[in-house]
Amino acid sequence: MKFLYSHRTRAADGQRVHISALTHALEARGHEVVMCGPDAEPARKLDASSQRGLTGLLPAPVYECAEYGYSFPAHRRLSAAAAQSAPDILYERYNLFFHAGGWLKRKTGLPFILEVNAPLAAERAEHGNLFFKGWARASERAIWREADIVLPVTNALAEYVRAAGVPEARIQVIQNGVDDDFLASHDPASVRAQYGLEGKLVLGFTGFVREWHGLDRAVRFLAQAPRDDLHLFIVGDGPARAGLERLASELGVAGRVTFAGVVQREAMAAHVAAFDIALQPAVVPYASPLKLFEYMAQGKPVIAPESANIREVLTSGEDGLLFGVGGFEGALAALIDDADLRARLGAAAAEKVKRRDYTWAGNARRVEEIAERLKDAAA
Repeated sequence: MKFLYSHRTRAADGQRVHISALTHALEARGHEVVMCGPDAEPARKLDASSQRGLTGLLPAPVYECAEYGYSFPAHRRLSAAAAQSAPDILYERYNLFFHAGGWLKRKTGLPFILEVNAPLAAERAEHGNLFFKGWARASERAIWREADIVLPVTNALAEYVRAAGVPEARIQVIQNGVDDDFLASHDPASVRAQYGLEGKLVLGFTGFVREWHGLDRAVRFLAQAPRDDLHLFIVGDGPARAGLERLASELGVAGRVTFAGVVQREAMAAHVAAFDIALQPAVVPYASPLKLFEYMAQGKPVIAPESANIREVLTSGEDGLLFGVGGFEGALAALIDDADLRARLGAAAAEKVKRRDYTWAGNARRVEEIAERLKDAAA
């Protein structure tokens, strides 16, 4: 089949990872993918500027109007791409105020699959600086309802989609996944040597470092822990880094916290391999964290919140250790003190990734099956 892939993503972060991984997996299955987004060049390398853009430069009302306004030239480009390539399926990565795909669906009847990674109207109202809250909710509902099939990344997120009026028959959950590099074994020795982690029990975290990730709890844990071989290894960068470094200095554990900074995708699996315990200290209640599956694939024991979206993937005590409110420190202490538990949980997590096929190749197969049904129905 031929997929026309519509998106509004310039960032070279987890969004780009998702886009690249899925489209490459579709191509590996023999499909053609025609990309239609804000840039046609290959994704740039990750750096500290990858998260900066117009969001912080324009007042919220102006930025939101610009987001909606962008839909018009994007729709023209998408229409031209559809006319030129004659795709079988329109696949779009949802973004707030981005109506290009829905408008093309309404205009042409092209079967429309919409991937939804977050309820952005609610997320930005809570964590961002959303001005037009009512308009944002209406925009989101309209976009979701236009799609023939909506693909939320968790059942928890699917509840938002249902509440927006999308029928159950048009909703299918597809969790995030991993690529082949994370399924392969990596010798941690070189990464441990690079960062001076030999002989340490490494508490690891990957990703863009925000305050809500709760990494301050791991820093405070180091200051209180009775053993001095514990080391916090943060693979990533972000706005919370400076505060964490100050906190570590104030608590006298700066020498036991290492920031790798931004690490390119091709080196990420080797860095995760250097972890002894993988941290997901906090999570929004609807996300399907990429890091969670990457930790699991590398056979790392994961500590994570006991929220509904995490319980869709991990079973506490079987393939991860989940904690309730205020339970992070106790759960982490239990893993630190029990090497056998760490080994058992890590092995079970890696086995679950394979058994449930939490891979981009598996996700491409799932998308293919949906696309075939839509194509047949439209014939």
